[in-house]
Amino acid sequence: MRGRLLLAASVVAAVLVTVGTTAALLWVEPKQSVSEAIKTGGLAGGAVVALYALWLNDRRRRTDEARHELESDKTADERFARAVEMLGNEADQVRVGAMHALAGLARATPRYRQTVLDVLCAYLRRPFSHPAFKQRPADPDQARYPEGEAVEMPTSEEDGERTVRLTAQRLITDLLPWGQNTDPTLYHLDLTGANIEYLRLEGRRVGRLTARRTRFHGITAFREVRFSKPALFSGAKFHGRVDFQQARFAGGLSLQDAEFGRELDVRGAEADLFVHMPPTPPTLVGSLKVLPGTRVKEDPAGWDLTGIEEARLVGRDG
Repeated sequence: MRGRLLLAASVVAAVLVTVGTTAALLWVEPKQSVSEAIKTGGLAGGAVVALYALWLNDRRRRTDEARHELESDKTADERFARAVEMLGNEADQVRVGAMHALAGLARATPRYRQTVLDVLCAYLRRPFSHPAFKQRPADPDQARYPEGEAVEMPTSEEDGERTVRLTAQRLITDLLPWGQNTDPTLYHLDLTGANIEYLRLEGRRVGRLTARRTRFHGITAFREVRFSKPALFSGAKFHGRVDFQQARFAGGLSLQDAEFGRELDVRGAEADLFVHMPPTPPTLVGSLKVLPGTRVKEDPAGWDLTGIEEARLVGRDG
């Protein structure tokens, strides 16, 4: 109904413009022929109709785009639901495929990126153990299972699940912005209580990292990572070497009650806002720079901290 009214209005407007233009031309230039005046008036009226046609085409285009966007959103939602459902499949190769499908969706549809990261982190928080963690927690890849010795051998299911989890870790790293990627979004990771193996986040930009009571097996590489929100490792246990070189903890760093089985490399690392140290310092390589005004909880004795003179020393409840 509205379209018909607009069409009728445009026709009436075209007629009025044609008549008005013709009359104006004959009044301004009486010597001009009537046919020429009518022709010019007709062109002016036709312009009104052309403008209406252009508006109508633009409206149809925007309607088609909105419909296409709705269809795309529906398709993306269906893809997400199917991929999440496949994460419960018994076959490890199906679960790997589901994770790649989720990662592809996150790249194609940016609004899904944090959701996919949450799903991958939730998968890693599922209870999991592997005989290699018990035999060689500092470097599970060096675990040996010689025949005839009384050692716990991994089952095919455990090895398959280990592969799936390593895939999840790698995809998490790939989805985080780094280098020349200009994505300003802060993506958060929650690995609370998870068993993590050879986690590598070098050069990535992360919002908040929650890794309370997380067990890190093998080398943990956080070199040149930028944390804009707090990085929380309260109660975490690092079985292998930890690389924090050139890392920036702009939102604060909590290592409360964290345990370190090997050395912690903090060369060139900086912390701001707050730093919570564990009571037993690890074997340090380099020194952690504490920016002026940073709240340092617990006694930093035993830690090699630079800038401690300008920091604020507070107690556990400070």
